[in-house]
Amino acid sequence: MNLTLEINSSEQLASICGSFDRHLETLAKSLNVEISNKGEDFVIQGDNQHIAARVLQDLAALSNSQTIEIHDVEMAIKACSHTNLPEQAINIKTKRKFIHIRSKNQQKYALDIKNKDCTFGIGPAGTGKTYLAVARAVEALESSAVRRLILVRPAVEAGEKLGFLPGDMNEKVDPYLRPIYDALYEMLGFDKVEKLLDKNIIEVAPLAFMRGRTLNEAFIILDEAQNTTIPQMKMFLTRLGFGSKMVITGDITQIDLANPKHSGLIHAAKVLANEDKIAFCHFATKDVVRHNLVQRIVSAYDKFE
Repeated sequence: MNLTLEINSSEQLASICGSFDRHLETLAKSLNVEISNKGEDFVIQGDNQHIAARVLQDLAALSNSQTIEIHDVEMAIKACSHTNLPEQAINIKTKRKFIHIRSKNQQKYALDIKNKDCTFGIGPAGTGKTYLAVARAVEALESSAVRRLILVRPAVEAGEKLGFLPGDMNEKVDPYLRPIYDALYEMLGFDKVEKLLDKNIIEVAPLAFMRGRTLNEAFIILDEAQNTTIPQMKMFLTRLGFGSKMVITGDITQIDLANPKHSGLIHAAKVLANEDKIAFCHFATKDVVRHNLVQRIVSAYDKFE
């Protein structure tokens, strides 16, 4: 099949094709197709030519806002290989980042966060639960839909407690929120994040410090929610104030509580399952968007257990 992409410059074309056509080679090898091009005109042959064309179109859209890296190609191949995908992709755009979403579950998750005041993202590591929540949070902050971001995480990891860790409260909590910080730095930049932290526009707090508060005009993310107790989860959910959104993320296969059956995340998923104003998005191994080996590792552990 023949495909013509809308490309505005030689630099954009080079970004799509990759150095020495590395991206095209990765695409061809992954989908068992043959790809050749003269400028913006591509010729694709093989059984998966329509999927390959969709990947190239996705990369062309992405290249309008950023330089394409090899992991972008791999993620686009994986997303476009899913069946029953909608024709129109969902995008999240911040000042520094353009996120092109194709995975069906990720798309549902991103839409749920936008349309619901409370959204749960439940599933294995690497499915984009935290990353997409942070992206939506930054988008809301930059559009003035909220006035601040509040990042919360229970301090239950490998049997450690905050009191035994060195440093002040921020230094104690920061290591637990590193994935959120990494996403914030990517979307806002290090200096901007530090300034917003200083102004308390971005607030970092352990879950225990949420008690007694009502959070208005805020975007609140509770990460690693599988490690909340049932009373903690109820307490957290009832902090929701006017003009605010909550996103709760967690992986119920990685519970560090002494009694996993007492996980607040598992309990909330049962108690609130029929509440139509709360969204639940359940991710699966196929939704993993990290290195391809991560998906194989998660699948292997699932089968072994």
